[in-house]
Amino acid sequence: MTIRNKAAIAGVGQTEFSKDSGRSTLHMALEAILEALDDAGLRPEDVDAVVKMSANDDIFEIDLLRSLNLSNLRYFAEVPHGGGAGCGTIAVAASAVVASMADVVVTFRSLNERSERRFGVSATGGGVGHWRQYYLPHGLVTPAQWVAIFGQRYLHEYGLTTEELGRVSVLTRKHAATNPHAMMYGQPITLEDHQASRWIAEPLRLLDCCLDTDGACAAIVVSAEKAKRLPSTPAYIAAAAQGTGSRAEMMTSYQRASLARLEESEATARALFPLAELTPADIDVAEIYDPFTPMVLMQLEAYGFAERGRAPRLFREGALELDGSLPMNTHGGHLGEGYLHGFGHIVEGVRQIRGTAVNRVPDVKTCLVTSGVGVPTSAIILSKEPY
Repeated sequence: MTIRNKAAIAGVGQTEFSKDSGRSTLHMALEAILEALDDAGLRPEDVDAVVKMSANDDIFEIDLLRSLNLSNLRYFAEVPHGGGAGCGTIAVAASAVVASMADVVVTFRSLNERSERRFGVSATGGGVGHWRQYYLPHGLVTPAQWVAIFGQRYLHEYGLTTEELGRVSVLTRKHAATNPHAMMYGQPITLEDHQASRWIAEPLRLLDCCLDTDGACAAIVVSAEKAKRLPSTPAYIAAAAQGTGSRAEMMTSYQRASLARLEESEATARALFPLAELTPADIDVAEIYDPFTPMVLMQLEAYGFAERGRAPRLFREGALELDGSLPMNTHGGHLGEGYLHGFGHIVEGVRQIRGTAVNRVPDVKTCLVTSGVGVPTSAIILSKEPY
């Protein structure tokens, strides 16, 4: 027994993405949730479950219960590991629905990262323990610095230059430039712009790093049977999986055999495609988690779209353009639309399946969505029709 096509995302919602929302994360979460419920043709009183990312530690499920005036939640859970939890919330929600433990499940991410809680600043605050105490004294104190270690090794191992990272940024910004919701709407960049941007942590430049964003997204998960009775077009959940890889740490898994690959993504992919009874060649659109450019290249390889060290060719050959063989990050991703721990990727995946995305890819039947990298991760495959 699997969850294959037995559950669906019936509604999605999102606020604007900005540098200063001017309101609380709870307020934005409710905006996105109410929009998602309306999109699904449901009402707040229909909600009986919440699955959230533990990274949203400023909002509890009981806060939503009170704010939506619900009488009871019969299922609630949270998924840890920051951005790695995005698709994990969909996986848990789908499992609950298929097991008849829930009927209408709210999943969401709400974040004031630009105006309130900056993830890119030093992590040297009080109480830092675990493995990180061994890295901080050596100056490895920010996500960009942690990821730079992987990026540098990837470029070295395959004899590549930072221009290959720049092509990732150019593509995502190109797609963001035609997406009115994106923070970088109307602002495409060139490879020269990328190469001229200032260093953050070699080999990462400013344009290799995701955007600090205020905003919220939500998705409503129901059974496939219920989805068919609702007015919205469902995106069926063909498969969902999670993975950790070996010797896992949070963005500093430096004790592995290779730093030029992502074990957690490889492990997730090995589970995901057989569950969906699909292969990488069956995927029409890919929404790839893009916090930093090197992680995009390594994910494309981990999920089977390129051999190790060969992902840059996909960018050079145009395969990931809107008219390519595998359009990628059609909304602009974290590098162009805004960084919301991957929930924008989920919303875009649903819209591509429905055919309602701003940068619509014709005849999309399947969409891969991936979550955070360098951390325990997750991924889902959405499908247009149950099969």
